[in-house]
Amino acid sequence: MGLITGLLTLPLAPVRGVAWIGERVYEEADREFHDPLVIRRRLEEVQAARENGDITEEDAAELEEELVRRLMDAGPPSGGLEV
Repeated sequence: MGLITGLLTLPLAPVRGVAWIGERVYEEADREFHDPLVIRRRLEEVQAARENGDITEEDAAELEEELVRRLMDAGPPSGGLEV
């Protein structure tokens, strides 16, 4: 970027900064949403809630179905370990 272009677009710097932060937040949320370890931990939480009677069988089955779908979409863990 040249000096003139830099000076002319300087008022847009805050907008570019907010857009950059938004992109980083989205990337991190997406990474966590598809992280197999996070999904497995959530499956364990659903199982514990079911055992404690905190959620119904139907709710637990729905949550587990969604989590398994996300796990399948995520593919194999990046650590190379198979479970």
